[in-house]
Parts: sequence; C-alpha cells; structure tokens
Amino acid sequence: MPNAYFQFQQFRIDQGDCAQKVSTDACLLGAVADLTGATRVLDVGTGTGLLALMVAQRAPQATIEAIEIDAAAAAQAAANVAASPWAGRIRVRPLSLAAYAAALPPVFSHIICNPPFFRHSLAPPDAARATARHAGEGSLTFAEIAAFAAAFLAPAGTLTLLLPPPEMAHFVRAARAAGLPPQAQLVVRHRPGGRITRVIGQFGREAAERETNLLIQEADGAYSVAFRALLARFYLGL
Repeated sequence: MPNAYFQFQQFRIDQGDCAQKVSTDACLLGAVADLTGATRVLDVGTGTGLLALMVAQRAPQATIEAIEIDAAAAAQAAANVAASPWAGRIRVRPLSLAAYAAALPPVFSHIICNPPFFRHSLAPPDAARATARHAGEGSLTFAEIAAFAAAFLAPAGTLTLLLPPPEMAHFVRAARAAGLPPQAQLVVRHRPGGRITRVIGQFGREAAERETNLLIQEADGAYSVAFRALLARFYLGL
C-alpha cells in the first residue's frame, strides 16, 4: 500500500486523499520538461501538486497555475503547496480544463500534463482513480488538451506530457490537428533491452522531431547514471 506521504529534498507530498499517488513516471516528467524561459506555467490535472512543485523548484522566475477536477485532490494539492517554499508562486484551482478555458486565462509559456491514458484497459473500480488514469467519459481527452494548448500557449510556448507509446501516437495526431506538431520525444525504458514503457513528448508551433532515450535502471536494478542526474536534486539519498 502506498505511503500517505512522499518526502523530497525541498518539499513533501501528502497523498492520502489523492487517487493518483507519486510515481516514478510523474517525477521523471517533472525533471525532464524543458522549462527554458518559463514565466507562466500551467499544470493540467495536478493531482497531489507534484508537477507544480517540481516546476517551481526548477524555474524560480515562473508563476504556476495548477488545475484539478477532483475536489479532494485539489484540496490536498493546495495544502502541499501551502507547506512548500513556493506557496507565493503557485495557485491551485479546483476546476476542469473546460471551466478553466471558459475563464479565458492569459497565455502560458509552458503547459505540463500527466493525462489519463489507459484508453482500452479495464478501468479500476474506484471512480477517482479511474478519472485520474483512464481516458473516457468525465476525464480529459487528448483532443481537449491539444485544443486548449493551441489556444492558450504563447507563440513560442511548449506543451509537455507523458504517455505510453500507443497513446502518444494518438496524441501526436490530435496535437498535429490542433497545429502543435511534436518537437522532441524522450523514449523511456526501465531496463536495457526492455520494452518502451513511456514517452515524454514536447509539442509547439514549430516542428523539430528530436528523439532521445533514457533507461531508468541498469541491468543490475540500480538507477542509471542519467536517471540519477535528472532526479538528484529531488530524491532523498540519490
């Protein structure tokens, strides 16, 4: 059973009220996202607030908006933010993406998202966890995310998100249709020779098509040098 909290070097994530707990995938997304020139960042579906807090640590000039449709998760994210060193730069809003779009927020330099992605697998029985992890009725759709980003990204802004390979292929099509071609992809495997488990994709108005690879663990199970370098300023004892 997951711990009720996860302690990072500079902040703590309490997660007892959140369906989606802290995961290696989410931590990797928060560490990898290119935040060059970040001034105004949106975290879509913030859950515990993890990505918003990682962005705040990495981009000291940025202000961060974090939206979350689940009221309990939004409250826990707000509490995690309030207890962090960056409470003054992060605002958590208990809203759906559609409701947030209707408020016509100013444009963002960066949008980051760890969206629902198990499109064809059996959904878990818990409704909140299903919304957090499965794309379907009541949850974010790829087209909705892409359309929002196309409307609310600054001209040179970027959207970064994490998906399994089949779902990333679907998202690439949705993003292209919205005018946001892929710019970079990080292909993630857990161990040498293993299957691709996740892809972190960056999208913007200009196509670039860069691809890199990352192993989380070496053959002996130890974290890889590259993974350690990415997470060294977040994980304890890494």
